[in-house]
Amino acid sequence: MFIKSAIILPLKESFSDKDFGAVSIWVDYYLKYTKKNNDYVFCRKLPNNYKYLNNKVIPVTVKSKFYTNLQYIKNISAEINKRKISIVEIHNRPEYAYYLIKNNPNLKINLIFHNDPNTIRYSNKSDYKKFLLDNCNKIVFVSNWVKKRFFLNLNFEHKNNVEVIYNFINPIKKLQKKKKIIVFSGKLNKSKGFGIFGSAIIKILNKYTDWQAFVYGNEQRESFNFIHPRLKINNWISHKNLLKIYEKSSISVVNPTWEEPFGRTALESASRGCAVITSKSGGLSETFNNNFVLKNNGKKELVNAISKLIDNKSLLNKIQKQNFNNVIHSPEKSVSALDKLRIEKKISIPSINKYLKILHISNFGIKNDHRLFNLSIAKKISNGFIRNGHDVINFDYRNHNEGLILKNSLDKKITSITNNYRPDLILFGHNNSLSRTTIISLKQKFRVKIALWYEDHVMKGDPSYRRNLDLIEKNNDLIDNYFITTSPDIIKTKISKNKLNFLPIPVDPNIENGKFYEIKKDKDLFFALSHGVNFGKLKKNTFDERSKFVDKLIAHSNNRINFNILGLYNEEPKWNYDFTKELMICKTALNLSRGGPNKYASSNRIASLMGNGVLPFIHTKVMYQDFFDDDEIVIYNDHKDLINKLIQIIEKPRELKQRSIKSKKSYFNYFQNNIIADFILNRIFGMKKKYKYVWSK
Repeated sequence: MFIKSAIILPLKESFSDKDFGAVSIWVDYYLKYTKKNNDYVFCRKLPNNYKYLNNKVIPVTVKSKFYTNLQYIKNISAEINKRKISIVEIHNRPEYAYYLIKNNPNLKINLIFHNDPNTIRYSNKSDYKKFLLDNCNKIVFVSNWVKKRFFLNLNFEHKNNVEVIYNFINPIKKLQKKKKIIVFSGKLNKSKGFGIFGSAIIKILNKYTDWQAFVYGNEQRESFNFIHPRLKINNWISHKNLLKIYEKSSISVVNPTWEEPFGRTALESASRGCAVITSKSGGLSETFNNNFVLKNNGKKELVNAISKLIDNKSLLNKIQKQNFNNVIHSPEKSVSALDKLRIEKKISIPSINKYLKILHISNFGIKNDHRLFNLSIAKKISNGFIRNGHDVINFDYRNHNEGLILKNSLDKKITSITNNYRPDLILFGHNNSLSRTTIISLKQKFRVKIALWYEDHVMKGDPSYRRNLDLIEKNNDLIDNYFITTSPDIIKTKISKNKLNFLPIPVDPNIENGKFYEIKKDKDLFFALSHGVNFGKLKKNTFDERSKFVDKLIAHSNNRINFNILGLYNEEPKWNYDFTKELMICKTALNLSRGGPNKYASSNRIASLMGNGVLPFIHTKVMYQDFFDDDEIVIYNDHKDLINKLIQIIEKPRELKQRSIKSKKSYFNYFQNNIIADFILNRIFGMKKKYKYVWSK
């Protein structure tokens, strides 16, 4: 499947008739020969005569002469997000890749080096190179020489995400008639060998009076004074016109003194039938099959090489034809390789029975000896995945962290597990424990989806509101989907609304397996707080605002109601089987969460109540009447309304039992853990849903 992709040119390079560079030529050629039409191009500016690119190129406005690379890539990053681009190709600027990896972690990034990586910022150190290898989809080099330079001084040779894709040129059909012209093109400086060329060419022109030399280029930082009547030194001309010069020229000189990464000038002039004289610099030997390589790049040897060709016309013609007929870097192979970089394998939308691997990172109760096994949303969700045919690894992050002081220990552990297990999904359960760097690395390297569920409330009114919100908003740009036990409609957050989903508290038939409506009851109303959950003990000198409501209930009841309240009034909280024993002897139960009643806000308490067949009282503002009928739950407005309705209900035991049975049945029909698991994967992967989600469209 071909998706939106983009090419990013360096800030200082653009599509320009006269100010062209290796990168813009590369991109220009690719866009002409590719069969794909899904690329955008980001660059500084676009001349009018590049009309065929106008629908693809997005000029990134340069507002001042002090416009920086950072400002440039920030603007491009915003455009990438706006246009929902999934794959980018960055040319010769690893700092752009570094920024996008940090800020757009879902991007598939291909980085192409046209120059020695050791001379470029953000690839000139081993740590930078390792970061790029770990986080880029592919690193491409324009020659093996450039590749070798990248791995210089690294303690490993290569990784499987590196590739050499050569510069390429479109051959022409017919070798043009040659004139007695020697051509030099490039920056007119010592590094490009212009000083050697100029000195040699004066001697050649004096010796061969029917020959002339053309030079194309400039250099403001260096100045040479080579003057001869048949030496024409010109400024840059368009790339198209330069190729025409090569077509009629007999000899081309490409003799850089520095290590040339590839040498496009040599490739282009050879493809147009020039006899090309080169130095032994860098990647020039990979450009074409050259018979004229200077052993020593100096004036004397260059004069001898040019003279040899001029004096031996048959040799000159032979080399010209050989170069013309043997273009080893034509578009077909290189463009095909580049197209593959712009392909994202189609992600099949699996049916619910499709085998998926899920790494579930949560608190599974090992630290506290599974004291809360009957309240564990993590356990229920994992069981739901398994019931739907998926494979799950449950990782207890709290047990791992217990007693550890090693920095990044959890990050290293999860990275190792991910490398071994290769999950389709990493699901954080009520935690956001990994570092940003690790999450980015996991997403880039393993293309894994990352989601988070959270059971505490994230709206104002809850005492832990700010802490809860900060926790889930941490690295929100890296998380693919959120599942929270509060309606997203009432939450103010910087998390994108399309990533937020309401998560009902699930029930599990192996956990909520009670039929408490069959048991003789001693108590009328059950209410339990998990006050002191971390230690299993009632915390002294602490206050829970819900005690005010309970006080009013007791006062208004006038001793007509037999309450069973845990976690208040010096009654210690109860856990596991002890909790169950207390619940089963109660006719009804109160569902009351911290922070006051809010839309859909509930705790794992609700699953214990309704899942075991205990009729719940739920405040009208929680709006569970969206899911359940009046004969399945009891809706109250205030403490007086609750007491009045409770008295009426307990006086009708047969009706109470029938309502309790319906309550349990409906909760399982709507919120059983296999349904919840199905919903989670539907939202993350777009999987075809097997069940109806009464809480979501």
